[in-house]
Amino acid sequence: MKNQLKIASIIFIIIFIIDQVVKFGFANLGWDVNGPYMSLKLAYNRGVAFSMFAFLNEYLKFIQLGIAIAGLLYLLKNRDIFKEYYIPIALLFGGGLSNILDRFTYGAVVDYFYWHHWFEFAIFNFADVIIDLAVVIILYKQFKESKKEKSI
Repeated sequence: MKNQLKIASIIFIIIFIIDQVVKFGFANLGWDVNGPYMSLKLAYNRGVAFSMFAFLNEYLKFIQLGIAIAGLLYLLKNRDIFKEYYIPIALLFGGGLSNILDRFTYGAVVDYFYWHHWFEFAIFNFADVIIDLAVVIILYKQFKESKKEKSI
């Protein structure tokens, strides 16, 4: 368990720092770049995915922080889950807490990847990609475990 916690902490710190440095560059240094398919363009998301719940802007940071704390408390009580899913949990917390820090720092989540070729897609950031990756890993592990149980 100690080794897994160490690895999870390193993953969390790396994801968190990379995401915050890149967001600082877009928010403060004007890193915008226009491309033919995808642009890197600063945008502030006051809601959650696809700007849903933007009307809760002032409360979202506290709601999301509460959810993160509840998740941490759950993991403290269910250490076996952490042991099994420590990598996606580290990814999820790294990306999630970085986005939450944005809400406290900038008043919204800093987004910058903007796909605009053939169709326009929502603007998103590195943390969002990492959160999605964590969910995919969890779903894959669950699917694999489900298949294993059925074959027994």
